[in-house]
Amino acid sequence: MVSDVVVVGSANVDLLLEVPRHPAPGETLLGGGGASVPGGKGANQAVAAALSGARTAFVGAVGDDAGADVALRGLRRAGVDIDAVAHVPGPTGLAVVTVADSGENTIVVVPGANAAGDVTAVEGASDRIRTASVCVLQLEVALEAVERAARLAHDGGCRVVLNAAPAASVPLATLRLADPLVVNEHEAAIVLAGALEDVGSVPEGAAGRIEPAAPGESLDAAPDLVAQATGTARALRGLGVRSVVVTLGGRGSVGVEPDGAWHVPARIVEAVDTTGAGDAFVGALAAGLASGSDLRAAAEHATRFAAASVRSRGAQDSYPDPGEQLP
Repeated sequence: MVSDVVVVGSANVDLLLEVPRHPAPGETLLGGGGASVPGGKGANQAVAAALSGARTAFVGAVGDDAGADVALRGLRRAGVDIDAVAHVPGPTGLAVVTVADSGENTIVVVPGANAAGDVTAVEGASDRIRTASVCVLQLEVALEAVERAARLAHDGGCRVVLNAAPAASVPLATLRLADPLVVNEHEAAIVLAGALEDVGSVPEGAAGRIEPAAPGESLDAAPDLVAQATGTARALRGLGVRSVVVTLGGRGSVGVEPDGAWHVPARIVEAVDTTGAGDAFVGALAAGLASGSDLRAAAEHATRFAAASVRSRGAQDSYPDPGEQLP
């Protein structure tokens, strides 16, 4: 089956813990929860794309343990093609997600079987990647695999959506294949710094780049965050990245592309759990692009889809079903 969207990335079991607040270093808190649910940035994005109406395939790996069924459950339910998922010896990837009463979360990821998502696995899925309309990539699998998948997709005429998360430096040659590069405000600073090291100079507009916020800092503490994000995106565009989207949580998102810059405000909802909201945005964005929407229109839909996802707990389990009213 030729897919609208192919996602190359991670599949995990998310272990969900609930705490009144996040503990300080060395502190022990009593918590609740303990449920194991499907997760992983790649799988989350694939589910979001499928629930947004795109024919979606997922390329990744799970282990030979009981966690494999959990990790694949949401993909199966959403109708994602998982024929290119490898089953390898060892444990399935695990993410320990701690959610505070405020809705904010911390996540620790143990890659497990996702380490098998290497260049060889990407080559084995090359036909799926080349023939899709949009290829979605993130950084929970080997960077070499991301680089190869981006090149295969680009050379095959498939649009590359690169979500540079978890935050890491990415070679400028790979960033230049992305259309768009999607980062949050913290990842933006790290990706830009790495790109500047690649070229050894500062392009016009780089002075507006975002410095990472302190842990727990409110977006309200940075009234010019939208302007800073736009400056960062322009700096990345100045380095040859085709288009850039910077997500800003409660401030929405900004985008910079050849035709100019824009800002999509966030939808106002009562947040219960923000786990997987960024992935919801990326997957829905990819589905919009695959359907023929321009980048801003796709971001507007993705903003509504992601807003719906924070109204209940979990990642994939919180994503709105097709036809569900979006904020």
